Amino acid sequence: MMHITVVGSTTWGTTLALLLARKGLDVWLLSRNAEEAARAAEVYQRRLGLTDMPFPPSLTVVSSPERCLSESQVVFVVVPAQSVRAMMRGVRPYMRSGVIVVSASKGLELGSSRRMSQIIFEELPFLDPQRIVALSGPNLAREIALGLPASSVVGGSEAVSAVVQSLLIGPRLRVYTNPDIIGVELGGALKNIIALGAGISDGLGYGDNAKAGLITRGLAEMTRLAVALGAQRVTLMGLAGLGDLVATCSSTLSRNHYVGEQLARGRSLADIRASMQNVAEGVDTTFAARELSQQLHVEMPITEQMSRVLLSELDPAQAVLELMHREPKPEFADN
Repeated sequence: MMHITVVGSTTWGTTLALLLARKGLDVWLLSRNAEEAARAAEVYQRRLGLTDMPFPPSLTVVSSPERCLSESQVVFVVVPAQSVRAMMRGVRPYMRSGVIVVSASKGLELGSSRRMSQIIFEELPFLDPQRIVALSGPNLAREIALGLPASSVVGGSEAVSAVVQSLLIGPRLRVYTNPDIIGVELGGALKNIIALGAGISDGLGYGDNAKAGLITRGLAEMTRLAVALGAQRVTLMGLAGLGDLVATCSSTLSRNHYVGEQLARGRSLADIRASMQNVAEGVDTTFAARELSQQLHVEMPITEQMSRVLLSELDPAQAVLELMHREPKPEFADN
Protein backbone atom coordinates (compact mmCIF):
# COMPACT_ATOMS: atom_id res chain seq x y z
CA MET A 1 0.00 0.00 0.00
CA MET A 2 1.19 3.52 -0.78
CA HIS A 3 1.95 5.61 2.29
CA ILE A 4 1.54 9.38 2.18
CA THR A 5 2.65 12.02 4.67
CA VAL A 6 1.19 15.51 4.79
CA VAL A 7 3.63 17.79 6.61
CA GLY A 8 1.67 20.49 8.38
CA SER A 9 -1.70 20.34 10.13
CA THR A 10 -2.65 23.72 8.70
CA THR A 11 -6.21 24.11 7.46
CA TRP A 12 -5.15 23.34 3.88
CA GLY A 13 -2.78 20.56 4.97
CA THR A 14 -5.49 18.85 6.99
CA THR A 15 -7.95 19.24 4.12
CA LEU A 16 -5.53 17.52 1.75
CA ALA A 17 -4.92 14.75 4.27
CA LEU A 18 -8.68 14.21 4.59
CA LEU A 19 -9.12 14.22 0.82
CA LEU A 20 -6.47 11.54 0.39
CA ALA A 21 -7.66 9.44 3.32
CA ARG A 22 -11.23 9.44 2.06
CA LYS A 23 -9.95 7.71 -1.05
CA GLY A 24 -8.72 4.85 1.17
CA LEU A 25 -5.06 5.85 1.07
CA ASP A 26 -2.88 5.39 4.16
CA VAL A 27 -2.17 8.96 5.28
CA TRP A 28 -0.10 10.42 8.11
CA LEU A 29 -0.68 14.06 9.06
CA LEU A 30 2.49 15.39 10.67
CA SER A 31 1.96 18.10 13.29
CA ARG A 32 4.65 20.21 14.97
CA ASN A 33 4.26 18.63 18.42
CA ALA A 34 2.21 16.14 20.43
CA GLU A 35 -0.19 18.80 21.74
CA GLU A 36 -0.96 20.03 18.23
CA ALA A 37 -1.42 16.46 17.02
CA ALA A 38 -3.87 15.66 19.83
CA ARG A 39 -5.98 18.71 18.98
CA ALA A 40 -5.71 18.54 15.18
CA ALA A 41 -9.23 17.26 14.52
CA GLU A 42 -10.88 19.60 17.02
CA VAL A 43 -9.03 22.69 15.75
CA TYR A 44 -9.73 21.84 12.11
CA GLN A 45 -13.44 21.24 12.70
CA ARG A 46 -13.79 24.44 14.71
CA ARG A 47 -11.94 26.61 12.18
CA LEU A 48 -14.06 25.48 9.26
CA GLY A 49 -17.31 24.91 11.15
CA LEU A 50 -17.31 21.21 10.25
CA THR A 51 -17.97 19.62 13.65
CA ASP A 52 -19.87 16.71 12.08
CA MET A 53 -16.93 15.68 9.87
CA PRO A 54 -14.75 13.10 11.71
CA PHE A 55 -11.32 12.02 10.51
CA PRO A 56 -11.44 8.69 8.62
CA PRO A 57 -9.66 5.65 10.10
CA SER A 58 -6.95 5.74 7.39
CA LEU A 59 -5.80 9.19 8.60
CA THR A 60 -3.34 9.14 11.50
CA VAL A 61 -2.14 12.34 13.13
CA VAL A 62 1.44 12.12 14.43
CA SER A 63 4.08 14.45 15.85
CA SER A 64 7.19 12.35 15.20
CA PRO A 65 8.54 12.48 11.63
CA GLU A 66 10.78 9.42 11.80
CA ARG A 67 8.39 6.60 10.93
CA CYS A 68 5.95 8.42 8.67
CA LEU A 69 8.58 10.03 6.46
CA SER A 70 10.86 7.02 6.23
CA GLU A 71 7.96 4.87 5.00
CA SER A 72 6.20 7.35 2.70
CA GLN A 73 6.43 7.34 -1.08
CA VAL A 74 4.79 10.79 -1.38
CA VAL A 75 5.18 13.77 0.95
CA PHE A 76 3.00 16.89 0.76
CA VAL A 77 4.55 20.03 2.26
CA VAL A 78 1.76 22.30 3.53
CA VAL A 79 3.22 24.73 6.06
CA PRO A 80 3.36 28.54 5.92
CA ALA A 81 5.83 29.74 3.30
CA GLN A 82 8.16 31.35 5.82
CA SER A 83 8.37 28.05 7.75
CA VAL A 84 9.19 25.78 4.80
CA ARG A 85 12.98 26.09 5.04
CA ALA A 86 13.11 25.37 8.78
CA MET A 87 10.68 22.48 8.40
CA MET A 88 12.72 20.90 5.61
CA ARG A 89 15.87 21.14 7.73
CA GLY A 90 14.03 19.46 10.57
CA VAL A 91 12.78 16.50 8.52
CA ARG A 92 15.94 16.10 6.41
CA PRO A 93 17.29 13.07 8.35
CA TYR A 94 14.10 11.09 7.75
CA MET A 95 13.42 11.77 4.06
CA ARG A 96 13.97 9.04 1.47
CA SER A 97 15.94 9.96 -1.65
CA GLY A 98 13.33 8.50 -4.02
CA VAL A 99 10.32 10.22 -2.50
CA ILE A 100 7.93 12.47 -4.44
CA VAL A 101 7.58 15.85 -2.72
CA VAL A 102 4.53 18.00 -3.43
CA SER A 103 4.74 21.64 -2.40
CA ALA A 104 1.29 22.97 -1.55
CA SER A 105 2.49 26.12 0.21
CA LYS A 106 1.81 29.35 -1.70
CA GLY A 107 4.29 32.14 -1.16
CA LEU A 108 7.78 33.54 -1.65
CA GLU A 109 10.46 33.46 1.03
CA LEU A 110 11.39 36.77 2.60
CA GLY A 111 15.03 37.68 2.05
CA SER A 112 15.71 35.22 -0.74
CA SER A 113 12.44 35.60 -2.75
CA ARG A 114 12.73 31.85 -3.45
CA ARG A 115 9.83 29.71 -4.59
CA MET A 116 8.89 26.82 -2.32
CA SER A 117 10.22 24.08 -4.62
CA GLN A 118 13.56 25.88 -4.74
CA ILE A 119 13.74 25.94 -0.94
CA ILE A 120 12.83 22.26 -0.71
CA PHE A 121 15.63 21.30 -3.09
CA GLU A 122 18.15 23.59 -1.38
CA GLU A 123 17.44 21.93 1.96
CA LEU A 124 17.07 18.38 0.56
CA PRO A 125 19.74 18.34 -2.17
CA PHE A 126 19.81 14.53 -2.29
CA LEU A 127 16.34 14.56 -3.90
CA ASP A 128 15.87 14.33 -7.65
CA PRO A 129 14.56 17.82 -8.53
CA GLN A 130 12.27 16.22 -11.10
CA ARG A 131 10.44 14.56 -8.21
CA ILE A 132 9.52 17.89 -6.63
CA VAL A 133 6.21 19.27 -7.94
CA ALA A 134 3.82 22.04 -6.91
CA LEU A 135 0.07 21.93 -6.26
CA SER A 136 -1.93 25.10 -6.86
CA GLY A 137 -5.22 26.47 -8.12
CA PRO A 138 -8.46 27.89 -6.70
CA ASN A 139 -8.66 25.59 -3.68
CA LEU A 140 -10.46 27.22 -0.74
CA ALA A 141 -10.11 24.62 2.00
CA ARG A 142 -13.66 24.67 3.35
CA GLU A 143 -15.19 24.09 -0.08
CA ILE A 144 -12.83 21.18 -0.77
CA ALA A 145 -13.62 19.66 2.64
CA LEU A 146 -17.35 19.91 1.92
CA GLY A 147 -16.87 18.13 -1.41
CA LEU A 148 -17.94 21.05 -3.57
CA PRO A 149 -16.73 20.85 -7.19
CA ALA A 150 -13.25 22.31 -7.67
CA SER A 151 -10.15 22.09 -9.85
CA SER A 152 -6.41 22.11 -9.21
CA VAL A 153 -3.18 21.90 -11.17
CA VAL A 154 0.06 20.06 -10.45
CA GLY A 155 3.16 21.74 -11.88
CA GLY A 156 6.41 19.97 -12.68
CA SER A 157 7.69 16.83 -14.37
CA GLU A 158 4.89 15.31 -16.41
CA ALA A 159 5.46 11.76 -15.14
CA VAL A 160 5.59 12.79 -11.47
CA SER A 161 2.72 15.25 -11.82
CA ALA A 162 0.61 12.45 -13.30
CA VAL A 163 1.21 10.34 -10.17
CA VAL A 164 0.06 13.18 -7.91
CA GLN A 165 -2.87 13.85 -10.23
CA SER A 166 -4.01 10.23 -9.84
CA LEU A 167 -3.83 10.50 -6.04
CA LEU A 168 -5.95 13.64 -5.80
CA ILE A 169 -8.43 13.44 -8.66
CA GLY A 170 -11.97 12.38 -7.84
CA PRO A 171 -15.66 12.95 -8.60
CA ARG A 172 -15.55 16.43 -7.01
CA LEU A 173 -11.97 17.47 -7.72
CA ARG A 174 -10.68 17.84 -11.27
CA VAL A 175 -6.86 17.85 -11.34
CA TYR A 176 -4.72 18.92 -14.31
CA THR A 177 -0.98 18.74 -14.92
CA ASN A 178 1.32 21.47 -16.22
CA PRO A 179 5.08 21.11 -16.86
CA ASP A 180 5.65 24.79 -15.96
CA ILE A 181 6.38 24.57 -12.21
CA ILE A 182 7.69 28.16 -12.15
CA GLY A 183 4.42 29.56 -13.47
CA VAL A 184 2.29 27.32 -11.25
CA GLU A 185 4.15 28.39 -8.11
CA LEU A 186 4.32 32.07 -8.97
CA GLY A 187 0.64 32.21 -9.88
CA GLY A 188 -0.28 30.74 -6.50
CA ALA A 189 2.01 33.11 -4.64
CA LEU A 190 1.47 36.40 -6.46
CA LYS A 191 -2.33 36.27 -6.57
CA ASN A 192 -2.33 36.79 -2.79
CA ILE A 193 -0.89 40.28 -3.29
CA ILE A 194 -3.76 41.23 -5.57
CA ALA A 195 -6.24 39.68 -3.13
CA LEU A 196 -5.00 42.10 -0.46
CA GLY A 197 -5.79 44.91 -2.90
CA ALA A 198 -9.21 43.45 -3.66
CA GLY A 199 -9.97 43.39 0.04
CA ILE A 200 -8.98 47.04 0.31
CA SER A 201 -11.22 47.90 -2.63
CA ASP A 202 -14.18 46.12 -1.05
CA GLY A 203 -13.42 47.58 2.36
CA LEU A 204 -13.51 51.07 0.87
CA GLY A 205 -16.78 50.29 -0.90
CA TYR A 206 -15.41 50.89 -4.39
CA GLY A 207 -17.69 48.38 -6.10
CA ASP A 208 -17.35 45.65 -8.70
CA ASN A 209 -15.99 47.79 -11.53
CA ALA A 210 -13.00 48.75 -9.42
CA LYS A 211 -12.37 45.16 -8.32
CA ALA A 212 -12.66 43.82 -11.87
CA GLY A 213 -10.09 46.36 -13.02
CA LEU A 214 -7.80 45.48 -10.12
CA ILE A 215 -8.00 41.75 -10.86
CA THR A 216 -7.30 42.27 -14.56
CA ARG A 217 -4.38 44.65 -14.08
CA GLY A 218 -3.16 42.50 -11.23
CA LEU A 219 -3.01 39.53 -13.55
CA ALA A 220 -1.00 41.64 -16.00
CA GLU A 221 1.70 42.44 -13.45
CA MET A 222 1.73 38.90 -12.08
CA THR A 223 2.36 37.69 -15.62
CA ARG A 224 5.15 40.21 -16.26
CA LEU A 225 7.10 39.06 -13.22
CA ALA A 226 6.43 35.37 -13.80
CA VAL A 227 7.60 35.53 -17.43
CA ALA A 228 10.72 37.46 -16.36
CA LEU A 229 11.49 34.58 -13.99
CA GLY A 230 11.09 31.93 -16.68
CA ALA A 231 7.40 31.02 -16.53
CA GLN A 232 5.18 30.41 -19.53
CA ARG A 233 2.67 33.22 -20.10
CA VAL A 234 -0.17 30.77 -20.74
CA THR A 235 0.22 29.27 -17.25
CA LEU A 236 -0.88 32.56 -15.70
CA MET A 237 -4.06 32.39 -17.79
CA GLY A 238 -4.92 29.03 -16.23
CA LEU A 239 -5.96 27.62 -12.87
CA ALA A 240 -2.80 28.59 -10.99
CA GLY A 241 -3.02 32.18 -12.20
CA LEU A 242 -6.38 33.55 -13.26
CA GLY A 243 -8.38 30.78 -11.59
CA ASP A 244 -6.80 31.19 -8.18
CA LEU A 245 -6.78 34.96 -8.55
CA VAL A 246 -10.53 35.19 -9.13
CA ALA A 247 -11.34 32.87 -6.21
CA THR A 248 -9.02 34.60 -3.75
CA CYS A 249 -10.12 38.12 -4.71
CA SER A 250 -13.81 37.27 -4.54
CA SER A 251 -14.34 34.89 -1.63
CA THR A 252 -15.13 35.74 1.97
CA LEU A 253 -13.10 32.61 2.82
CA SER A 254 -9.90 34.28 1.56
CA ARG A 255 -7.53 35.28 4.37
CA ASN A 256 -5.70 37.77 2.15
CA HIS A 257 -8.93 39.46 1.09
CA TYR A 258 -9.85 39.70 4.77
CA VAL A 259 -6.56 41.41 5.66
CA GLY A 260 -7.02 43.98 2.89
CA GLU A 261 -10.59 44.67 3.95
CA GLN A 262 -9.56 45.20 7.56
CA LEU A 263 -6.73 47.52 6.53
CA ALA A 264 -9.25 49.63 4.62
CA ARG A 265 -11.32 49.88 7.78
CA GLY A 266 -8.42 51.37 9.71
CA ARG A 267 -7.03 48.41 11.64
CA SER A 268 -3.27 48.04 11.92
CA LEU A 269 -1.54 45.12 10.21
CA ALA A 270 -0.10 43.94 13.54
CA ASP A 271 -3.56 43.86 15.11
CA ILE A 272 -5.08 42.01 12.15
CA ARG A 273 -2.36 39.36 12.08
CA ALA A 274 -2.55 38.82 15.84
CA SER A 275 -6.29 38.14 15.60
CA MET A 276 -6.00 35.53 12.81
CA GLN A 277 -5.75 31.77 13.30
CA ASN A 278 -4.12 31.23 9.90
CA VAL A 279 -1.37 32.99 7.97
CA ALA A 280 -2.18 35.46 5.18
CA GLU A 281 0.69 34.63 2.82
CA GLY A 282 0.21 37.74 0.71
CA VAL A 283 1.79 40.05 3.28
CA ASP A 284 5.31 38.60 3.19
CA THR A 285 4.98 37.69 -0.48
CA THR A 286 4.29 41.35 -1.29
CA PHE A 287 7.69 42.36 0.08
CA ALA A 288 9.48 39.46 -1.64
CA ALA A 289 7.81 40.20 -4.99
CA ARG A 290 8.58 43.90 -4.69
CA GLU A 291 12.26 43.05 -4.26
CA LEU A 292 12.19 40.77 -7.30
CA SER A 293 10.45 43.41 -9.41
CA GLN A 294 13.11 45.96 -8.52
CA GLN A 295 15.95 43.53 -9.27
CA LEU A 296 14.46 42.56 -12.64
CA HIS A 297 13.13 46.05 -13.54
CA VAL A 298 9.59 44.70 -13.87
CA GLU A 299 6.82 47.25 -13.39
CA MET A 300 4.40 46.13 -10.64
CA PRO A 301 2.42 49.19 -9.53
CA ILE A 302 -0.18 47.33 -7.46
CA THR A 303 2.51 45.38 -5.62
CA GLU A 304 4.42 48.60 -5.01
CA GLN A 305 1.38 50.35 -3.55
CA MET A 306 0.44 47.32 -1.46
CA SER A 307 3.91 47.20 0.07
CA ARG A 308 3.66 50.86 1.03
CA VAL A 309 0.25 50.31 2.64
CA LEU A 310 1.53 47.29 4.57
CA LEU A 311 4.50 49.33 5.81
CA SER A 312 2.10 52.11 6.91
CA GLU A 313 3.76 54.50 4.48
CA LEU A 314 0.49 55.15 2.66
CA ASP A 315 -3.19 55.24 3.49
CA PRO A 316 -5.22 52.61 1.52
CA ALA A 317 -7.45 55.25 -0.10
CA GLN A 318 -4.42 57.29 -1.13
CA ALA A 319 -2.82 54.17 -2.63
CA VAL A 320 -5.86 53.67 -4.85
CA LEU A 321 -5.84 57.33 -5.83
CA GLU A 322 -2.19 57.14 -6.88
CA LEU A 323 -2.87 54.04 -8.98
CA MET A 324 -5.71 55.82 -10.75
CA HIS A 325 -3.49 58.81 -11.53
CA ARG A 326 -0.67 56.91 -13.18
CA GLU A 327 0.40 58.01 -16.65
CA PRO A 328 -2.12 56.98 -19.35
CA LYS A 329 -0.98 54.18 -21.68
CA PRO A 330 -2.36 51.58 -24.13
CA GLU A 331 -3.84 48.55 -22.36
CA PHE A 332 -1.46 46.05 -23.95
CA ALA A 333 1.65 48.20 -24.19
CA ASP A 334 3.31 46.07 -21.53
CA ASN A 335 0.64 43.42 -21.05
